[in-house]
Amino acid sequence: MKLPEDFKKKYRKLLGEEADDFFASLDNDVERSFHLNPLKQNYRNVDMDLSHPIKFITDGYYGNVSGKTLDHQAGYVYSQDASAMYVAQNAGVQPGDKVLDLCAAPGGKSSQLAAQLQNEGLLVSNEINPKRARILAENMERIGAHNTVVLNESPEDLEPMFKHYFDKIIVDAPCSGEGMFRKNHDAVKYWNSDYPAECALRQKKILESAMKMLAPDGILVYSTCTFAPEEDEQIASWLLDNYQLEMLEIPKSQGMISGKPDFSDGNLELEKSVRMMPHLFKGEGQFIAKFHNTNNDVKKAKMKRKKGKKQRNAATLDPKQRKEWNEFAQSLFGEDIPWGMEKASNLRLNGNYLYLYEKEWPDISKLKFERPGLLLGEFKKNRFEPAYALALALHSSLVFPERIIQVQKSEWQQYAAGNVLAHKEKKKNGWYLLECEEKLFAFGKLVNGQIKNFFPKGLRIRA
Repeated sequence: MKLPEDFKKKYRKLLGEEADDFFASLDNDVERSFHLNPLKQNYRNVDMDLSHPIKFITDGYYGNVSGKTLDHQAGYVYSQDASAMYVAQNAGVQPGDKVLDLCAAPGGKSSQLAAQLQNEGLLVSNEINPKRARILAENMERIGAHNTVVLNESPEDLEPMFKHYFDKIIVDAPCSGEGMFRKNHDAVKYWNSDYPAECALRQKKILESAMKMLAPDGILVYSTCTFAPEEDEQIASWLLDNYQLEMLEIPKSQGMISGKPDFSDGNLELEKSVRMMPHLFKGEGQFIAKFHNTNNDVKKAKMKRKKGKKQRNAATLDPKQRKEWNEFAQSLFGEDIPWGMEKASNLRLNGNYLYLYEKEWPDISKLKFERPGLLLGEFKKNRFEPAYALALALHSSLVFPERIIQVQKSEWQQYAAGNVLAHKEKKKNGWYLLECEEKLFAFGKLVNGQIKNFFPKGLRIRA
């Protein structure tokens, strides 16, 4: 790879004798890695090599993931760089927290955060770029969390709705992307000597919004996939200088090094941050800093709704829709409908689409969203059609066994490619969950011995 001369000059000055090893590492093979998804039932039941665990990542492993496998399609595995995984690992998220992933696409960190929440509390995953927000929504759908909202907003437009609301905020900021050079050599073309400083200005603006949404006593995790001090230590120093924040120590594992005070203003607190450099660490590279909000002068938002207030474009069900939903839900679960889906107050319509959106959550109707909660299905003429997202969020233990159809791996491949399946077993016509190798992967509609295909067209997997 041909690196810009200004880039080499800069890092020779910063890294000294290490510079040549650093430059050489950018031409090395990419070290692939992935993490498992504990939101899934029997989540370690995967056709993957788990003999190379990443010691500092919960459920993380070195190895390659194919997007054309059942494990990937059903949301059991997520391909992500080891250094990127360490961001969410250090967020300290607990079940019940209110969490914001402010720059969330494509969704690796959000998938880890959702797992840490264990479907308790709320995860708001935001991405300003519409195309990337759609990818984020698809990836979060695959993970199967039912307490996640995917927004497509600018950080400043989130401020009024979520003032001092979040217990944990993760800002994996848009950056000059130097950590991507090895994976994507074309990323070098976008680099110039002024680019890191330009990115730093944008990062400060994003962080200003984040601080307005961080609750008293909350935690902010800031990270980049660049090596530039302007975007790393110097941003951490700016945060300490401008806000009532205490820097928290991030544990260092093998190959990780402390942040460099001499890359900024000499503040020794910067040593509590972490650098992952590709010539020292088995990963692409990352900078992470963690802060505790010690400003108790602001009040934590309670987000109480006014009585009777409805979300715009989020009507409640009419009696006919309520009947259709209840009939479907009871055919699947009986009277033990999980996650509060039996409560009218937790169900929201957007057009003809039905979502699970807990009544305690903030009203997001004035914001742009990709997924306003868990998509349960769509009301069509005289029927309710269950969503792919609902299938991926369920465990077979929640569902009547007779509402599950077992299929072979070859049949999964046919169905994921968009084909109809023949089914010889005598069952009533209707909706069934499809399961392969103990993994629920979609809904299908049985009609006179054929399973009609409802696998999303845009996600179909061709051999």
